[in-house]
Amino acid sequence: MSGGATGPSCLQTNDWICGEYLRTRSQELVDATVQHIGITAVSVVLGVLIAFPLALAARRWRGAAGPVLGLTTVLYTVPSLAMFALLTPVFGVSAAVVVTGLVLYSLTILVRNILAGLQAVPAEVREAARGMGYGSARLLFEVELPLALPALVAGLRIATVSTVAMTTIGSVVGYGGLGNLIASGMEGFFKAEVLTASVLCVLLALLADLLLMGLQRLLTPWTRAQARAKAGARRGGRVAKVAG
Repeated sequence: MSGGATGPSCLQTNDWICGEYLRTRSQELVDATVQHIGITAVSVVLGVLIAFPLALAARRWRGAAGPVLGLTTVLYTVPSLAMFALLTPVFGVSAAVVVTGLVLYSLTILVRNILAGLQAVPAEVREAARGMGYGSARLLFEVELPLALPALVAGLRIATVSTVAMTTIGSVVGYGGLGNLIASGMEGFFKAEVLTASVLCVLLALLADLLLMGLQRLLTPWTRAQARAKAGARRGGRVAKVAG
């Protein structure tokens, strides 16, 4: 006698959760994830490299602050499809179209946070550093940037998570990473493909945010000391009230 019938597979029934899809399409998922990470990483790094001098210019020359912040805000309001349509004649149908668009979108977040972090450095700290013989470059990299790191990394976290999500839009030109799978899955109503790619995209965003949070804690150990000191002061105040 033959064994019992196993029934239709989850691919045949088009289930949302399908282990067979993960097993049979693993290489496709890996390739899409690698492309997604690559486009996101390049876009964020280029965004920081462009946003940093823009923020410095906006801080140094008051007349430049308005145009810089205004231009980056206007760029952020341009719909993604229109942005890609404008960039395609310049770069052709390539990953450069997606990267350029994502870089332009990230500027409004990065420039504002870098500028806010630098402006939050106390004036007396700058004056003390100058009194110790610090030049402009040394003052920036050894005093101002370390103190501005919390605001800078906060902006970097927002820009990175946003870029991870927006990379999917690149599927309109065939360079959307996991967005390619989401688009093809939506076109054929392939549930497992849509759900799996979407979940991977969310996991990438969460992982990137956690890594950047860990990097911030590593680079700013004094913030933890300050937090512990404040917590200790609050506990001491409560004890004093009870004792009184």
